[in-house]
Amino acid sequence: MSELSSNHQNRGWLKLILFIFVCIAAGAAYMSYANEGEEPAQAAAPNTPPPPVAEVITLQPEEVRIWTRFSGRLSAVDKADIKPLVGGELQKVLFDDGQLVEKNELLFVIDPRPYKAALASAEAQLASAKSRATLAKDELARAERLVKDKLVSDSVFDAAKNESQVSVAAIREAESAVSQAKLNLNYCYIRAPFAGRVSRAELTVGNIIETAPSSPVLTTIVANDRFYAEFDIDEQTYIKMMRNNHTKQKMPVDMTLAADESVVYHGEIHSLDNQLDIASGTIRARAIFDNKDGALTPGMYANVRVGAAEKQQALLIPNRAIGTNQDKKFVFVINAENQAVYKEVQLGGHHQGKRLVLSGLNTGDRVVVNGLSHIRANMVVSPKSVAETDEAATTE
Repeated sequence: MSELSSNHQNRGWLKLILFIFVCIAAGAAYMSYANEGEEPAQAAAPNTPPPPVAEVITLQPEEVRIWTRFSGRLSAVDKADIKPLVGGELQKVLFDDGQLVEKNELLFVIDPRPYKAALASAEAQLASAKSRATLAKDELARAERLVKDKLVSDSVFDAAKNESQVSVAAIREAESAVSQAKLNLNYCYIRAPFAGRVSRAELTVGNIIETAPSSPVLTTIVANDRFYAEFDIDEQTYIKMMRNNHTKQKMPVDMTLAADESVVYHGEIHSLDNQLDIASGTIRARAIFDNKDGALTPGMYANVRVGAAEKQQALLIPNRAIGTNQDKKFVFVINAENQAVYKEVQLGGHHQGKRLVLSGLNTGDRVVVNGLSHIRANMVVSPKSVAETDEAATTE
């Protein structure tokens, strides 16, 4: 019995040891499985990408001059069609086609001989009238003495007085004829009324010119030192220009030629028309420019930028901050939670590579200026001001 009891006791210890071993193995297996589950999670954590960096600017009002663009055409400040004022044979043409001429420079000569003869005749008539006037004056003096002595009647004195007055009038008439003859002779020498560039000569030497309302144009001359740029301003823009010009200052204007934008001409508004064209809803404006390089000529197409008379406070954003969604413009604004918020904006003119903000943004807004292609609405980003990113780039 003692041996059976001892064997039974040994089996109990073996079962207990086996149970403990199984428990230890199970615990080890569980711990191993748990560790294997944590490792992928721990390994996956470092692979989560950080929020993308977005360069932003904080909007603050800037003092700017607002510019508005128009298309126009150049016209001459001074232009004249040269016509003859007296008739006769055209004797000389004293310029080349397209030549620059000075004021009062001689252009044409019409045969002056008939007009010199007319002047000589008028001067002779003047001398004769003066001689008759001297005689009439002497006769009046004698008649005055005789009428005082009662040697002649009053009618004789009155006749002498009348003859003296007629002779004085005859002198004036003769002097007028001399002036007209001199003027006609001067008209034989056709001169440039102002400095500029002449066109071609429409008539050549030897042609007979007649004076009439339909007299031929001999040539055309346009001033070459200054030009007008004429363009049409729409009604809304015109009203804004007038109401914002509190000090009545001249509005600056920049102009480039449509065929060559490399040269900028600076001028100012010269005049505005006195009424609106009801057909087009526009008003004609003229800006004046110096022909500083001699390249301007009437008829050229021009791109015109008109600046407001006074500077004003405005919000500006860089062109790279602006996105396009069909026909709408938008930007991303970073809110307090660093989320990119989609905002539509209304934009105005250009200023030094930026666009004027008419509506949609406020002072203090943080606007994303790059990375629009990889930023989506409501995405969390890591905002960096443009100044910070520029400093980091300089440090590197």
